[in-house]
Amino acid sequence: MYTILDIETTGGKYNEEGITEIAIHKFDGHTVIDKFISLVNPEKDIQPFVVKLTGINNKMLRSAPKFHEIAKRIVEITEGTVIVAHNAQFDYRILRTEFRRLGYNFERKTLCTVELSQKLLPDAESHSLGKLVRSLGIAVSDRHRANGDALATLKLFKLLLAKDSDKSIIQNVIKAETLGELSPRQLDIIDVLPNDTGVYYMHNKDGDIIFIGNSSNIKKRVNQHFTKSGDRARKLQKETKKVTFEKTGSELVAVLKEHEEIRRKRPKFNHKPRVKLFSHGLYQHISENGYIIFQNAAINAKGKAGLVTTFNSNAAAKNFLYKITATYSLCEKLNGISEAKENCSKYTVEKCFGACIQKESVADYNERAMKIINKYSLGKKNCVIINKGREIGEYSAILIKNGQFKGIGYYDLNHQLNNIHILETLITPMQGGANSIHIIESYMRKKKVFKIIDLQS
Repeated sequence: MYTILDIETTGGKYNEEGITEIAIHKFDGHTVIDKFISLVNPEKDIQPFVVKLTGINNKMLRSAPKFHEIAKRIVEITEGTVIVAHNAQFDYRILRTEFRRLGYNFERKTLCTVELSQKLLPDAESHSLGKLVRSLGIAVSDRHRANGDALATLKLFKLLLAKDSDKSIIQNVIKAETLGELSPRQLDIIDVLPNDTGVYYMHNKDGDIIFIGNSSNIKKRVNQHFTKSGDRARKLQKETKKVTFEKTGSELVAVLKEHEEIRRKRPKFNHKPRVKLFSHGLYQHISENGYIIFQNAAINAKGKAGLVTTFNSNAAAKNFLYKITATYSLCEKLNGISEAKENCSKYTVEKCFGACIQKESVADYNERAMKIINKYSLGKKNCVIINKGREIGEYSAILIKNGQFKGIGYYDLNHQLNNIHILETLITPMQGGANSIHIIESYMRKKKVFKIIDLQS
């Protein structure tokens, strides 16, 4: 027996969403034998983007029943059934959260039509509900409303049941009670974790750290650990008795702390840290005419002389070389991108100013090249990288001294950060090394930091 379920929510922070509409169709494998459809008063405002998507607004829900008024009906209609939903983990989590707020431990087996369609319809262009049912010619109305999506899921599920001729796939993807559902102990662990950025530590019964991770949403990430499949995941779930955490505010600080602590503590369930996180680099040298030239190459082949910044693959280094050449109007011929015998093609369209044929002055060209080095390389700099802190009015500070990562600290707006000796009193020292510099420079290529302050030695 199955219950086809779809839920619409208010949106908002993870595990703080409220249900605005629910549709459940009880299905015996052939026909629908019962159904329950209702708007729900979430007792909180709906996010504007959700109103636009679903058409459900706060005014519509004022007279709708609250969840506790329909909870008994949901328990009764789903009793003894497998809950079927498109992205079942989401709907099931929302439902369990609502019941947990009432002090009731709601547990059902689940079946996800996303997973099932990926197995039975592997050639589908997309496995999202809307695109999938359209590609299958299934008529759908009221998309993004609970009953419309529940009926679409029901029609899809009927088709998938027909395709599963030997029934073995359905038997394999139906989740066991321990998969996708959290035990009371795990729920208690999740309940006290924050939705914030930081590093988390999973402990065994003796208090030993058995896994270290970082996330921009600690609560969500640990929840994923507890619902993940696979032998290694199940062993981690079984051994984890407590999770502690440290907020960092900054994603970069979280990654640096995770890297440092995994290297030092070597937790049982973390993969062995790589000796070197990078394999290729962007290098600079001077042409015979005095122009700064950039090229990408393997680290082992070139060593450290002239190294600007590092990458974890040749493709990444090559793409970055193309990007800076275009962005800073550098010469493709000088940088080895063009094999033109005379001027490069960019000179013809005025995107190169003629360094390839000595038309542009060395000083002007090298001024732009130096901007790249100053922006993307920590080199031998003395600086502090300022990023988001753990709370309002606080900032994180990453200290770089002579091009080496020295540690992390936090400060408020009252501190004046322009002297290394003052800053070092605020910093928690860390060992750092080439991998840490790689992490920092990689982050700075992809995301903006609040500011970088040059320091007096």
